[in-house]
Amino acid sequence: MKKVVLGFSGGLDTSYCVKYLTEEKGYEVHSVIVNTGGFTEEELVEIEKRAYNLGVKSHKAVNTVHSYYDNVIKYLVFGNVLKNNTYPLSVSAERMSQAIAIAEHVKEVGATAVAHGSTGAGNDQVRFDMIFHIMIPGVEIITPIRDLKLSREEEISYLKGKGVQMNFEKAAYSINKGIWGTSVGGKETLNSNGFLPEEAWPTQLSRTDAEQVKLHFEKGELTGVNDKTFSHPTEAIQYLQTLAGPFALGRDIHVGDTIIGIKGRVGFEAAAPVVIIKAHHALEKHVLTKWQLSWKDQLSQFYGNWLHEGQIMDPVMRDIEAYLQNSQQHVTGDVFVTLQPYRFQVTGIESVYDLMSSKFGKYGEMNNGWSGEDVRGFSKIFGNQTMIWHQVSESAK
Repeated sequence: MKKVVLGFSGGLDTSYCVKYLTEEKGYEVHSVIVNTGGFTEEELVEIEKRAYNLGVKSHKAVNTVHSYYDNVIKYLVFGNVLKNNTYPLSVSAERMSQAIAIAEHVKEVGATAVAHGSTGAGNDQVRFDMIFHIMIPGVEIITPIRDLKLSREEEISYLKGKGVQMNFEKAAYSINKGIWGTSVGGKETLNSNGFLPEEAWPTQLSRTDAEQVKLHFEKGELTGVNDKTFSHPTEAIQYLQTLAGPFALGRDIHVGDTIIGIKGRVGFEAAAPVVIIKAHHALEKHVLTKWQLSWKDQLSQFYGNWLHEGQIMDPVMRDIEAYLQNSQQHVTGDVFVTLQPYRFQVTGIESVYDLMSSKFGKYGEMNNGWSGEDVRGFSKIFGNQTMIWHQVSESAK
C-alpha cells in the first residue's frame, strides 16, 4: 500500500482525512501530531486512541516545544515582534515548527505522500504546502478538505456514514493553544466590529490584587522569574503564564493581511508572551544604542512578517537571526513588572549594562562628560549643512 503521513489533530477535518485516505484512496495512513505546548499528556493519549480507532497504521506524537523556542520564539523575543504592534504570532509561528516536524516524519516513514486538513480559505494551507515543497520535494501533497471543497455538514455526514462516533457539535469558539499564546475565533471576529465576550476567553480573570514580578534576562533570554531559575526558557515562559494568565492579560484582537490577500481578524490571549516582549524591550532601551535599536526595529518587522507568511526557510531569515543574536550580548538584567487585572506596567530595570548610569550625567539636571562650550560648538556644527542649505536657497531667489 502507498504510505501517506497525515498531520493529525483529532478534530473533524483530520478525522475525515483518515477515513477518506484509507477507505476511498487506499492509503496506509501514518498520523503524526506535533505538540508546540498546547496539549496535555492526557489529551495526547486520547488523540492517539482516536487515530487508531479511525484506522491509521501508526501514530506518533512529536514534542517540539524546545526546538520551537530555540528556532523561532527566541528570535521573536530578541526582535520584540508584535505583528501590527499587536499580535505575538501565536499561531503562525508554531505552524512552521509543525510543518517541519511533519516533513521529517515523512522521511522517517518513507511515505510517498503527505496530507493536511487545511481548507482553501486560510493561511495554513500556504504555510504547510510551502514547507513540504522545500523539505520534501517530489512528495505528493494531498488536501482533501481543500480539494473537495467540503462543508462541515458534508464531513459530518460522511463520518456518520462510516460509523464514526465523536462529538460533532461545533464549539462556539475555535481555540488553538500553544506555548506562545492561544488564538480564539468566533462570530465576533468574522466582522470588522465586535469584541469577544468574557466567556469566550480560555483563561478567566481570577486574580484582582496587584502583584510585582521580577523577570531576569540573560543575553536576551528569560531565565528567571522572581526567585526561580529555569534550565530552559520554555519553563520560564510556562511559569510566568501561571502568574500572568489569571490577571486576564494579553487579550486582544489582531487585524491583519493574510497570505492570500484578504484581511482577517482573530482573537488571542498571550499573557506571558506579551509581558516578556514588553519587558525585554524595556531592558533593551536601557542597554542598547539608538542605532542598534533603530536597525533592530526595521529588521524585526520584516522578520515577523516573513515568518507569518511561512517563509522561515528563506536564508535571509538566518542572516537576520545572526544580527538579532549578536545584538543581545548586553541584554542582561532584571525587569520589574506590576501585574493587574487586564493590564500590566513595566516599572523599571536593573542592569550592569545600563547606559543611563548616573556617572555620565543625569538627563535634564547635570552632566559630567561635557561643558556648555562643548555643546555650543556641537550645536553649530551639527546643524551646519542645514544652515548652508537655507542660506543658499535664500540667495538664489
